Amino acid sequence: MKIVESVFVFIGLLFLTGFIGFFVLLMGGLHYTSLLVVIPICLFLLYVCQSFGWLTTKKRKGWFAGVVGVALIFASIPPIQYHYKMSIPTVDAEVAIYEYEPFTVDNKVITPDTEVSLKMTEPLPRLDGATAMYPLYSAFVQATYPKKSYVPFDSEVMVNTTPEAYENLINGNVDLIFAAAPSDSQKNIAEKEGLTFDMTPIGREAFVFFVHHKNSVENLTFDQVKQIYAGEVTNWNQIGGNNEKIRAFQRPADSGSQSTLEKIMGDTPIMEAPTEDIASGMGDIIREVSQYRNYKNAIGYTFRYYSTEMVGNEEIKLLSIDGVAPTKENIRNGTYPLTSEFYAVTAGTENPNVPVFIDWIISPEGQALVEKVGYVPLENS
Repeated sequence: MKIVESVFVFIGLLFLTGFIGFFVLLMGGLHYTSLLVVIPICLFLLYVCQSFGWLTTKKRKGWFAGVVGVALIFASIPPIQYHYKMSIPTVDAEVAIYEYEPFTVDNKVITPDTEVSLKMTEPLPRLDGATAMYPLYSAFVQATYPKKSYVPFDSEVMVNTTPEAYENLINGNVDLIFAAAPSDSQKNIAEKEGLTFDMTPIGREAFVFFVHHKNSVENLTFDQVKQIYAGEVTNWNQIGGNNEKIRAFQRPADSGSQSTLEKIMGDTPIMEAPTEDIASGMGDIIREVSQYRNYKNAIGYTFRYYSTEMVGNEEIKLLSIDGVAPTKENIRNGTYPLTSEFYAVTAGTENPNVPVFIDWIISPEGQALVEKVGYVPLENS
């Protein structure tokens, strides 16, 4: 009879564990899997031992408690590691898109020093762009567009990631995007749709590498950067730092910064990006490029404005490249080696106001606003 009862208890615990596990995975709790397995087993063993009268002495109870304790400790390691990792800040955690929404009260949008000559009318160009570009084209909008609501994810003025912006441009959902140069795969997708990108430079920006502020390394040569991301240099002590393995984070494919890294690396193959298992909304397990976390041995990359003006994270520091710091002045005078233009990009739009808008952006008025927002304008390059 006790064996039958044990079987029913086992089935009940199995059903309850599966039910709880489903919702835990649905909420992205993959790191709790070990506990979901170990706890029901421990409960079942406790029931069996009590039912069959095995836990009758202090010695047996001690052995049982010890085994269960060790099992729970090992099962707790993944969630503890996960919560420790989540406690380490990411570079983009502080960015609040809605603070840059045009025409809202107390926003952070930069305004021109004087009234501009251009006043846009219908049909308004539909805009999208990279997150790092949003403060800039939001300033263009607030200076020239009619005053109304422009919700960042559902209006004529949206902001998405670089891949989504290019996708929206190719699909005809927007007329104009603001972003870094497209990747080869984005160009190929456009060509398959019979489109070509018309790219108008509107300013200059520095591509920067950053590390934890306590990292002793202050400068990398261009060759060292390539060696790190080729997987040839794997420890900071190889380039004058501490004896720690380098965590070289990357960005998702087709993002503006990843496309820039690919151009920098040239023919040198980039090592495989570090990935992690992610539980999606439906409980499926997918693998995504790991998000940069500010470990003391980490290195990542982005664009200067995003890291200094939007994020302003004092826990990271930007590295000099070949002895030159990524300052606005060094971008302006051309001494910082990793500078590139950023663009207003179209792909066959028929909106007559798009060329008018772009002409204004590259005019003295528009370029003055580029400067005031915090980028380096073309006229000073």
